[in-house]
Amino acid sequence: MSESISVPCPACGREHRYAPPSYPCACGTPVTPPLDRHGVTTAVTHRAWDEEWVTVRCPACGRKDEWPRPELGCPCGTVLRVPVARAAVGRTRRAPTPRRPAYRPVPVRTARDAVTAVALYLRWLGYLDVRRADQRPTAGIGLAASGILAQVDPSVRPASVRDVECLWLTAMTESAACVYFSLAGYADDARARADALGVPLFLLELSGVLRPVNGFADELHATVA
Repeated sequence: MSESISVPCPACGREHRYAPPSYPCACGTPVTPPLDRHGVTTAVTHRAWDEEWVTVRCPACGRKDEWPRPELGCPCGTVLRVPVARAAVGRTRRAPTPRRPAYRPVPVRTARDAVTAVALYLRWLGYLDVRRADQRPTAGIGLAASGILAQVDPSVRPASVRDVECLWLTAMTESAACVYFSLAGYADDARARADALGVPLFLLELSGVLRPVNGFADELHATVA
């Protein structure tokens, strides 16, 4: 279990106990962002993609991945950014080439959780350089990695045929494959158009489970499942 630290709120002065979540490395080892007990807690006043992630080294295999930066919500309404230590976690040692573990879902409570869940899933598929897409999609948030463009739609309306077509066109201009992740599902014509264009469709459940909606999504998942 992660060790907790005291986190003061700079707005109201409340003290909170906080333990960071652990994330699964590709080798199967739980990885936890190292906290800085002597660092300064700051309030999140604006969002910038580069500030949302922190690089953490796996103590087992030495692999470095980017994970969501630790945050904590104070009852006064302030979102606290928990200070992270610069030092790597543990000592680096090489492990034998592991078998890829099963994908571990991340519960989805916010739009940020949805992006995190999809980013983790894409990394599990083998797309390790996941980042914010250069172009903003018609709905939700765009993620990109080498050779693929993903759209994460956490809205309460089903994805439309226009959403699917715009994603496909953007991917075509970048000579990349594409995949759509929706929290509310897809309109019937959107599913039909995705099948015609070869776009994998996934349903993102609140549990964090990503369920293939069409055959192209089944094929993508089957590449490592």
